[in-house]
Amino acid sequence: MSPLSEQILQTIEALPAEDQQQVLNFVEFLQTKRQKPITKESEILARSFFEVAHAAIGAGEGPGDLSTNPDYMSGYGQ
Repeated sequence: MSPLSEQILQTIEALPAEDQQQVLNFVEFLQTKRQKPITKESEILARSFFEVAHAAIGAGEGPGDLSTNPDYMSGYGQ
């Protein structure tokens, strides 16, 4: 074990059990953060509007297609 690892272990062992649990939670957080792949901006921009809005499609009320509503097109082009 490296001297740093020994120092860390000794310091943690001197803490109360509740604080030791907080240290463990933080270490697990750091591990998770390092394992998570970083999303590139180009990957985000490559998604279509449909892919982004998919969860919200159909969530509201109203006509499915506004072109079927005769009032929608009234007066268009005049």
